[in-house]
Amino acid sequence: MAFLLSNLFFLFMSNFIIVDFSEGDSLDNWYIVDDGVMGGLSQGSITLSDEGYALFSGTISLDNYGGFSSVRYRPQTIDASKYSKIAIKLKGDQKKYQIRLKTSSGDYYSYVSEFTTKGEWESVVIDLNEFYPSFRGRKLRKPNFQSKSIGEIGFLFGNKKVESFALQIEKIYLLK
Repeated sequence: MAFLLSNLFFLFMSNFIIVDFSEGDSLDNWYIVDDGVMGGLSQGSITLSDEGYALFSGTISLDNYGGFSSVRYRPQTIDASKYSKIAIKLKGDQKKYQIRLKTSSGDYYSYVSEFTTKGEWESVVIDLNEFYPSFRGRKLRKPNFQSKSIGEIGFLFGNKKVESFALQIEKIYLLK
């Protein structure tokens, strides 16, 4: 029993919870950026459920050169120097999403990784050094994520077709 408890304690201590909606975290500092910034007509939203998750959902339109919706979270800068992975407990719609990191909210580019959801609750775990730099959908000739800080976290949906999407997010955390 002591071995099990010490392992659970170690596991808990090796995580850094960024946001946990199941523990009552709010949508403060979360906001939507749709393709309307470029003339598009896609519509996304972020809402908080009574069940303890955030719901990022909407519809994608390709009209007026549109095609994406994103949600972004700007916490106080997170010291990521002790961590190697980011994990998200989520439930998606069997579609592909991007998770995007910025070292500072003022950066013009993001670090991107993609994942496909299974349609059930799951934990997606991604090595931070797998995030590649990207600007407006183009990979940049820069090193992958090597920063010691995170200033923004976001999710983007845009699969180049007209469709709806729904991504439920319960928790985002860093792992050693």
